[in-house]
Amino acid sequence: MLFNSLSFLVFFPVLTFLYFIVKHEYRSFLLLMGSCIFYMWFVPEYILILAVVIIIDYTMGILIEKSSYSRKKWYLVLSILSTCSVLFAFKYFNFFNANFGKIANFFDLNYPIQVVNILLPIGLSFHTFQSLAYIIEVYRGNQKAEKNFCIYSLYVMFYPQLVAGPIERPQNLLPQFYEKKYFDYYRVVDGLKIMGWGFFKKVVIADRLAIIVNQVYDNPTNHSGPVLLIATIFFAFQIYCDFSGYSSIAIGAAKVMGFNLMENFNRPYFSKSISEFWRRWHISLSTWFKDYLYIPLGGNKCSKLRMYFNLMLTFLISGLWHGANWTYVVWGGLNGFYLVFSLISSEFRNYIIQILNLNTNRFYFKFLQIITTFSLICFAWIFFRARNIHEGLYIAENIFSDWPVFFRSIKEIKFESNIFEINFLGLNYLSLLTSCFLIVFLIIISYIQRTYRIRELISQKSFFIRWFLYYAFIISLILFGVYGENQFIYFQF
Repeated sequence: MLFNSLSFLVFFPVLTFLYFIVKHEYRSFLLLMGSCIFYMWFVPEYILILAVVIIIDYTMGILIEKSSYSRKKWYLVLSILSTCSVLFAFKYFNFFNANFGKIANFFDLNYPIQVVNILLPIGLSFHTFQSLAYIIEVYRGNQKAEKNFCIYSLYVMFYPQLVAGPIERPQNLLPQFYEKKYFDYYRVVDGLKIMGWGFFKKVVIADRLAIIVNQVYDNPTNHSGPVLLIATIFFAFQIYCDFSGYSSIAIGAAKVMGFNLMENFNRPYFSKSISEFWRRWHISLSTWFKDYLYIPLGGNKCSKLRMYFNLMLTFLISGLWHGANWTYVVWGGLNGFYLVFSLISSEFRNYIIQILNLNTNRFYFKFLQIITTFSLICFAWIFFRARNIHEGLYIAENIFSDWPVFFRSIKEIKFESNIFEINFLGLNYLSLLTSCFLIVFLIIISYIQRTYRIRELISQKSFFIRWFLYYAFIISLILFGVYGENQFIYFQF
């Protein structure tokens, strides 16, 4: 079930209402059933795959807790291999199979294994990682094995974050299912505000930007460099609003019922370095890779060369986690390279700053850092969005070409039937202007949020002002939203 669908507009209030009127001891079962319906709304059969993952890790968690140290390791390995094998079968088998086939053909070898036509279950990577987090924390002794099968199933299947996170830790989420929740008007209103902002980011900003991005990235060879650059910048904001929009809706929906999910985004495009960006972007996944891959590999408690290797490997695997395509591996590799290069060049950059006597606290210096970081991230987004390596390389090579053509096209803007048309984009002038305005609006709101909590500012206003703002927001959502149940980008992961 999509958050931005009519079915969810019925599902959410009905389930929430039932949650508060049933007795506490039945609420977990109610939420589990609701989560099953939510997930089965996509492809009902895939609930069986999720059930297999749940049964495996539920059983292994209990065995790990009861067993001796040597047996714990075996159960941990068995659990990880079993869970990851499900992920591999559905998400990566065809990818590796196709590449092995290409290698075999290159050496004129017979490769009989054919591609298997299977549909990737929505959100498989997310609930796989949430299950792995539970197993690892039980093994480390940081979390007791959950004996209640219903509660553990709900931990994996909790509908707000089931499909695209945030990827929760068991220490945060599991205890909350045992707490008795009460209806709190102010908490419910706060949760609805968070959901409203999430819907705005998704249907008003992300889905509107997607129209331009899809038009350009689906046919990159038909567009000039400036158009490719505009589409790439638009995609940076599209994917942010799409994914952070989902996270906001998930966090808000959970908050309405009294559950606190971890924040997943913290104004990432205000980052002044790549490392800061990854502390602000998809926080639940970044911290997952840090806690369960980077640090176990040795983290930074090793030689510099090994630390660089750990960083690159973590980001390459992170890229592959996002999708079974070489474009995601390149995207992950680029981000890993950015971080390694920043570490290697840190002393040189500090030396240059001292030589030039630059004041790093001045606005211009921080602004330059933000623009540089954003530019590097946008360049990496090219390969994330491109359909294949060939098109990604084409965009990267041509993004700064044909600028004279761009300026000539600007001069050819003409007035026809009260509508401006931009020939170099083939887009309605108003659509392009609206998209730019929405990006500026998002930046302004994000900047204000650095200092103030807008939800609290609204709650401090008088009754009439508050409801005027609420109605204005709802009307803008209806008027400017792009509807049609457009799927969230991260559902494919």
